[in-house]
Amino acid sequence: MKSLIGTITAGTFALAALTGMASAADTTLRLSNWLPPSHPIVKDIVMPWADNVAQATNGRVEVEILAAPLGPPPAHFDLAATGAADVTFAPHGYTPGRFGLTDIAELPLITPSSTALSVAYQRVYESLLAASGEHNGVKVLSVWTHGPGHLFTTGADVSPLDSVEGLKIRVGGPLPSLLAEQMGMVPLQSPSTQTYEILSGGVADAIYFPYESVTFFNLDKLLNKALRVDGGLYNTSFFMAMNQAKWDSLSDEDKTAIEQVSGEALARMAGQAWDKADAAGLAAMQGVVDFHDASDEEIAQIRELAQPLYDKVRAKYEEKGVDFDAALAMLKEETAKVAAE
Repeated sequence: MKSLIGTITAGTFALAALTGMASAADTTLRLSNWLPPSHPIVKDIVMPWADNVAQATNGRVEVEILAAPLGPPPAHFDLAATGAADVTFAPHGYTPGRFGLTDIAELPLITPSSTALSVAYQRVYESLLAASGEHNGVKVLSVWTHGPGHLFTTGADVSPLDSVEGLKIRVGGPLPSLLAEQMGMVPLQSPSTQTYEILSGGVADAIYFPYESVTFFNLDKLLNKALRVDGGLYNTSFFMAMNQAKWDSLSDEDKTAIEQVSGEALARMAGQAWDKADAAGLAAMQGVVDFHDASDEEIAQIRELAQPLYDKVRAKYEEKGVDFDAALAMLKEETAKVAAE
């Protein structure tokens, strides 16, 4: 983690310059970043959004991407909620137990692309989930997901499915952890920034990841077999959020301007950036990773194994009085609409 922070420190001063911040801005939003500056989330999502905020507000609001994170990745929701940072982003699953409704975007077998799911998810969030109060303390600027996640191993076979039983697998959230258990594997929770260390040290034998993340974290040097499933084995729900008091302090004009470049616009930009990065990651793995495309029989097995995940998410929705069937139907319908564009 020390070397990661060093990378961020060395690179993020350049980020601040690239965001085009004006010294005469009325408001500066301090954004805590825990990823390397070269990561697609930073260079293709966070930085362009910061530029868009400055442009939309005619320079009245600037976004300062801090030179080092104010805490580890799992702390970033609380950093925004408490006001330690003005703006943060992170996967919802890094703070297990806090969120429940956002799990719907992480279910298996529904993800044709990051763009399709991210835009659909933002629409579902605005229509059915925002009123639940799960994000009290912050103004949610947008939600999105990465592309379809697949199973990669350091050498173990992935077909038939019982070949993976007993493998130790790095996961990033509760639902992938449950799916791993359903598939007979031993889940190990850790942030994405620790994946190389975990796999290279033999702590884990496998990982659920989208294409982009395998190559970005240099895991293509360690992984050589993969199970690819149409619709994905899992996904990860991300948020970008602003401290509520900081949001309330902005003028109505600046709130409107920021909302115009956030919400669905930010979700779409994030999805398109991730799809582009996934395509590059997949191309880089050709001839390096042996992909097995799940057969119809294996997909049926996975669907059966995944049922407890759907049941678990349904229970969370029932507990909070939100119609799970309606939310899932809307998510699938909107995902199909965006995919057909």
